[in-house]
Amino acid sequence: MKTKFNRDWKKSENQGKKRKYKINAPNHIKSGFISSHLSEKLREKFNKRAARVRKGDTVKIMRGQFSGKTGKVERIDVKRERVYIAGVEIHKKDGSKSFYPVHPSKILITDLVLDDKKRKNALERKQEK
Repeated sequence: MKTKFNRDWKKSENQGKKRKYKINAPNHIKSGFISSHLSEKLREKFNKRAARVRKGDTVKIMRGQFSGKTGKVERIDVKRERVYIAGVEIHKKDGSKSFYPVHPSKILITDLVLDDKKRKNALERKQEK
């Protein structure tokens, strides 16, 4: 199986091909995969169902051992497609703490950072329609 990313690939029913596309995609395309659902309040405000997760956003974990916890996004790993949230840490055997990686599909965005003009305009563009 080739590992080269194909830009012309559109879609397939084959799950293996979908997985290959996602794994071998370059980082600028992988960053688009890091999006999560918006809370009901934000959904009504911006008339949008989902948005890209960004550093500083407040999110709530919906699944897994930390479900129900809320915190700010500290770091995003585009290569591994994971989000690191403040307050969501595991304790290692040596006593140190480490951030626990969470997949973006398992979180709900409760508050957005709107410092960036492009992000604000993109959210409000949908709101006007």
